[in-house]
Amino acid sequence: MKIIAIGRNYAAHAKELSNPVPETPVIFLKPDTALLRDGKPFYIPDFSSDIHYELEVILKICKEGKHISEKFASNYYEEIGLGIDFTARDIQAKHKEKGLPWELAKAFDHSAAISNFLPKSDFQDIYNLDFRLDVNGETKQLGNTRDMIFSFDNIISFISKYITLKKGDLIFTGTPEGVGRIVPGDKLQAWLCGQELLKFDIR
Repeated sequence: MKIIAIGRNYAAHAKELSNPVPETPVIFLKPDTALLRDGKPFYIPDFSSDIHYELEVILKICKEGKHISEKFASNYYEEIGLGIDFTARDIQAKHKEKGLPWELAKAFDHSAAISNFLPKSDFQDIYNLDFRLDVNGETKQLGNTRDMIFSFDNIISFISKYITLKKGDLIFTGTPEGVGRIVPGDKLQAWLCGQELLKFDIR
């Protein structure tokens, strides 16, 4: 399986990082070694002093597809979850300054914390999903999928023009504004439509 992530898919988040709002989806990849499951703690790596959380809705691909039409894209995922895209912001900034790829800032081990997944049929409207991240009991991110620049179906169609999607692949669909730095001792909790799906510690 592979992890495909969408950058700058919420205009307010692009603005808070002084990034332009994209005209097409911004894509980057994480390896399967980036996964952090089952509420296990996240250990801050020694190569960064500025790791940020980014809460995102995740799609789990349910069958293989290539050149998927947007009108059929909804057939390619059946489950939705939450994830946190951990980003080494200091490393990212240095690489961006030099015009270099920034995988080292995004793809390091355990940089993709994921929740359990829920059937999308549980939700009345997948384009009106509230999601929220609390750090130490204080709400830091509030998002709703209606505010995405690129819809789930558009994302799947776009990716599949370039990369074959396979069963079990995960798509991180972008983060709303409110990202911030983590420190040891922080406790992260995340909800999707009122259901707590993520809860783990930072060490």
